[in-house]
Amino acid sequence: LGLHGPCVSYDTACSAALAAGHAGLRALQLAECTVGLVVGVTLMLGRGVGTSFAVAGMKSARGRSHTFDARADGYARGEACGGVALRGGMNDVAAVGLLGSAVRQDGRSASLTAPNGQAQQGLLVAALQDASTSVNALTLNEAHGTGTALGDPIEAGSLVGTVLTAREEALAVGGVKANIGHAEPAAGMTGLLKLALGLRAGAAAPN
Repeated sequence: LGLHGPCVSYDTACSAALAAGHAGLRALQLAECTVGLVVGVTLMLGRGVGTSFAVAGMKSARGRSHTFDARADGYARGEACGGVALRGGMNDVAAVGLLGSAVRQDGRSASLTAPNGQAQQGLLVAALQDASTSVNALTLNEAHGTGTALGDPIEAGSLVGTVLTAREEALAVGGVKANIGHAEPAAGMTGLLKLALGLRAGAAAPN
């Protein structure tokens, strides 16, 4: 494309595309570029990775990601290629304002599939502060929502502790993995695109 700005590849597992988006937003804010391209891609080209995840007990025996569902037993893998352009000035994503961003490390936790709820709450607070947004201004939360019996309740609890207890109204919560599976490194991008489309349409898509 003939681009000359900062260029970095990110591998932070499921959060890779969103970590790249965070860096892209900061590059715009620091005037390192006027347009930022953020792309997330995952392809299932071999059986090895999927087999190792199944052996580790991370995949759903039912073949679906049952996000925030009593049937949750793991996730289904999905492929994706998606991207957004961040433009200076408006800093918009698909004509929807990207007001702020935050990235945090999970810190100490029991395992890869047992997220740290306290760290998640810190991330939510930091993102709201960076966007100068109050919890009452939110209308929809696009969750990580892998469809695991352990991770989903921790994420829901983090949302309750940080956002819902301080709100006066209900909050719509969704998870794109229930629709298309877990796109792993591109998962954050699929969630961001779903959220942007929902905001443009003024409707929250069902799981």
